[in-house]
Amino acid sequence: MGIEGLIGLVVGVVLGAGGFAGFLFVTRMNAKQQAAELVETGRKKAEEIQREAELQAKENLLAKKTELEDMRSKTLAEVRREREQVEQREQQIKAQSEGLRKQEKMVEASQRRLTEKLERNTKREKDLEELLNQQQQQLHQITGLSREEATQRLLSLLESELSSEIGTRLLRHERAVSEQLEQKSRDMLLVALQRYAASQTSEATTASVDIPSDEMKGRIIGREGRNIRSFEKETGVDLIIDDTPGVVIVSGFDPIRREVARLALGKLITDGRIHPTRIEEIVRETEKEIRKVIRRKGLEAADEVGVAGLHEKVIDYLGRLHFRTSYSQNVLRHSIEVAFISGLLAEMVGLDEQVARRAGLLHDIGKAADHELEGGHPKIGAEILKRHGEGPDVVHAAFGHHDEIITEYPYTVLVATADACSASRPGARRESLERYIRRMEELEAIAREFKGVQQAFAIQAGREMRVIVSAEEADDKIAAKICRDIANSFEQRLTYPGEIKVTVIREARFSEFAR
Repeated sequence: MGIEGLIGLVVGVVLGAGGFAGFLFVTRMNAKQQAAELVETGRKKAEEIQREAELQAKENLLAKKTELEDMRSKTLAEVRREREQVEQREQQIKAQSEGLRKQEKMVEASQRRLTEKLERNTKREKDLEELLNQQQQQLHQITGLSREEATQRLLSLLESELSSEIGTRLLRHERAVSEQLEQKSRDMLLVALQRYAASQTSEATTASVDIPSDEMKGRIIGREGRNIRSFEKETGVDLIIDDTPGVVIVSGFDPIRREVARLALGKLITDGRIHPTRIEEIVRETEKEIRKVIRRKGLEAADEVGVAGLHEKVIDYLGRLHFRTSYSQNVLRHSIEVAFISGLLAEMVGLDEQVARRAGLLHDIGKAADHELEGGHPKIGAEILKRHGEGPDVVHAAFGHHDEIITEYPYTVLVATADACSASRPGARRESLERYIRRMEELEAIAREFKGVQQAFAIQAGREMRVIVSAEEADDKIAAKICRDIANSFEQRLTYPGEIKVTVIREARFSEFAR
C-alpha cells in the first residue's frame, strides 16, 4: 500500500469517525429532545392526574358532605320526634298526675263521708240495740215469754213464711216446665200419629141372622119349642124371634158364643135340617172353626206387630178380641194400633220399642175375659199376663193404662197415651156426637144432684168422673159418702159398658196478693 492508500485510509477513518460523531451528536440531540418531550408529557400527565385526583377528592368530599347533611337532617328529625314524644308523655303524665290528685281528693272525701256514715251507723246501731232491748223487755213483760221462747216462735214464723215462698216458686217453675213438656209431648204425639197413618178401626157388628122367609121362624122354634130350646142350650145365647120380617136376633153377653150361634144358625138355615141332633152337630163343628179362627187372628196380630214368644193362652185371648167391640171399635184392631203408636213413642223418647209394642198389643187383653171373671178389664188383663209369664212392664201397662194406679213404669204412660190417641181418632168410635154429649151431660147432672158438690167433670169418654166438693160444707167422711152414693146412682140409673171410676176431690185453697 502506498502513501495515498494510507492517506485514503486515514481520511476514510477520519471521515468515518466524524460521521459516527455526527451520528452520535444527532442521536444525542434526538434523545435529549425525546427526553424533553417525555418529561413534558409526564408532567402534563402528572398535572392531569393531579387535577383528576383533586376533582375526585372534591367530589368525594361533596358526597360525604351531602351524606353528612342527610344524616344530620335525619338526626335532627329524630331528635325533634323524640322531643315531641317526650313532651307528649310529659303532658300525659301531667294529666295523669292531675287525675290522680283529683281521685285522691275524691277518695279522701269518700273516706270522710264513709267515716261519718260509719260513725252515724254505729251510733244508730247502739240506739237501735238499746231500743230493741227496751222493746224486748217490754215484750217479755207483756207476753210473759222468755228470750228463748220468743226466739223459737220467731224462727217458726220465719220458717212458715219461707216454706210458703218456696212452695210458690216451685209451683211457678212447675207450671213453666209443665207447659214446655206439654208442648213437646203434643209434638211427639202428632209425629207418631202421622207416622202411623192407618185407616179407621171402626167396624160394623151385628147379632142378627137373615132368614129366607117367615116360615123358617117356625122351623127354628120347632114343635113345642124344642129346637129353639136345644139351640139356646148348646150355644148359651138367646134367640129373639119377633114380628120383624126376615130377621132373627141372636142375643148374648159373650161375643164368642154369640158369633158361634150366628154362624151355626146360618148353617142350619142353609142346610134346612133343623132338629136337636143336627143342632148339636152344627154347633160343635162351628165351635171348632171359631177356635181355629181365634188362634189364627191371635197369631196374625202378633206377627203384624212383630211380637214373639207369647204364651198359647195369651194368643187365644188375643184372638178373642177380634169378636169384641167397644163403642163399635174392634178391640183387636184397636190393640194393634196402640202397639204401633206405643212403639213409635218409645222410639222417640229413647225406650225399648219392642217392649212398648208388646205392652200396647196386650193392654186390653182383659176384655177377652171380663165377662167371665170379676173386676174391670185392666185388673183381669194384668192377672192373665202375670199368670202366663209376661214381664212387670207389660203387666203394669195392662193394669194402669186407665190411670187407676200410681205409674211405676214409663211404658204404662206410653200405652195410656197411645190408647187415648187410638180411641179418639176420627171415625174410630162411631157413637154419635149428640149421644156422646148427652151421656156426658147426664153423668155430670147426676153427680151435681148431691149436696156439697161444686163441680163435676166427665173425663176419658165417660169412664171416669171427677167431682169437686166444698171443703166448708163437707168433711172427709161426707166426701167419701158422696163418692159412694154417686157410684150407686150410676149403677141404678144408667146403662154403660165397662166401669165408671168416681173420684171426689175436697181441698181448701188460700191466695194472697203482694202489692
